[in-house]
Amino acid sequence: MTDRIKKGGLEIAAELHDLVANEIAPGTGVEADHFWTQMENILADLVPRNEMLLTKRDQMQEVIDVFHMEKKGAKIDFQEYKELLEEIGYLLPEGEDFKVGTANVDEEIAHIAGPQLVVPVRNARFALNAANARWGSLYDALYGTDMISDEGGAEKGGAYNPKRGDKVIAWARDFLDQYFPLADGSHKDSTGYAIVDGKLVVRLKDGESGLKDESQLQGYRGDAGKPDGVLLKHNNLHAEIQIDDQHPIGAEDPAHVKDVLMESAITTIQDCEDSVAAVDAEEKVEVYRNWLGLMKGDLSESFEKGGQRVTRDLNPDREYTALDGSTLTLQGRSLQLVRNVGHLMTNPAILYNGEEIPEGIMDAMITVLAAMHDLKKTEGPRNSRTGSVYIVKPKMHGPEEVAFAVELFERVEDALGLPENTLKIGIM
Repeated sequence: MTDRIKKGGLEIAAELHDLVANEIAPGTGVEADHFWTQMENILADLVPRNEMLLTKRDQMQEVIDVFHMEKKGAKIDFQEYKELLEEIGYLLPEGEDFKVGTANVDEEIAHIAGPQLVVPVRNARFALNAANARWGSLYDALYGTDMISDEGGAEKGGAYNPKRGDKVIAWARDFLDQYFPLADGSHKDSTGYAIVDGKLVVRLKDGESGLKDESQLQGYRGDAGKPDGVLLKHNNLHAEIQIDDQHPIGAEDPAHVKDVLMESAITTIQDCEDSVAAVDAEEKVEVYRNWLGLMKGDLSESFEKGGQRVTRDLNPDREYTALDGSTLTLQGRSLQLVRNVGHLMTNPAILYNGEEIPEGIMDAMITVLAAMHDLKKTEGPRNSRTGSVYIVKPKMHGPEEVAFAVELFERVEDALGLPENTLKIGIM
């Protein structure tokens, strides 16, 4: 039997109560008792609405089920079916044109088109891998996938295969030529890279060249005359040509290029819902504790790999020298969104008047409280630099349920003392 702590009309599983009191609430400016009082107030007002919306779903589904059972084996008349769906309110008339204005949205959502990952936040190792996938090795990605064929003795195999490595390097040089072309010549013929008077100078086998589009050069690492890395930008995404004459790959390369580091996963959905099963208080605590670690920046996981103990942490930000000599700092991690559970599910981690509460309401309150640690940071790596929290809200059936979600997050903002529209929701 679950040990529970009573707060007003709430009966909270002891491990969840202690997580909020001892780990999540401290540092947010929100007292744990206030948090639970506000949770109860929101439940009192919104649980009946949640139940009404779910009843409406069931009523619609019953009508749809009957229609299909009666038509079993017959050809469906599309117009008849559409009229039925309109009659029961499943399909609604298209409304007037409208615009939605947002503020304080991070550039990863507002301006950058790039890959997004979805990962179960209950698994700390997976959550860290996804957050750190903001930057990845192009050489590793090519070597380990079928982007590079096995033909001509270029199989992956166990040990490093130089023939496959040569194909990887050739592919990467073609990539540089396609997206960061030189004014003259090819990256394939490069024998060295340098920054001279704020411009990229590429030494070639038969002369020198620069970038066809000089604005693509963003900065460098190390000494300008002999950089360790050259930072380029195309379509708001960065690539770093990494140079190291002591590295096994770089030592054999004419220009000592050891890799091309790519800006990759721009955003990650840390998922409390579809990709994770968390059915009780113990499992929800794992979910919330990992999300808290991502927001505080201290999530860490140790595991065995290749016979060695490995510890994985969140990557730091990446620093470069900008062309004007200042420090250019780029995000070292993907922007984290959290997917809350939809309106349907309940969870026994908290009982209200003896009944399981809607899990989506619990997620909303606890994941946002945890995210306040990121909002309150004044220095060091942050998730949102604009002071926003991004929540993905899934499986909503129509505008009524969306309006309900909007009201829920407005109530959460008010309960936790957050400015209006701090919470941004992605509607699914």
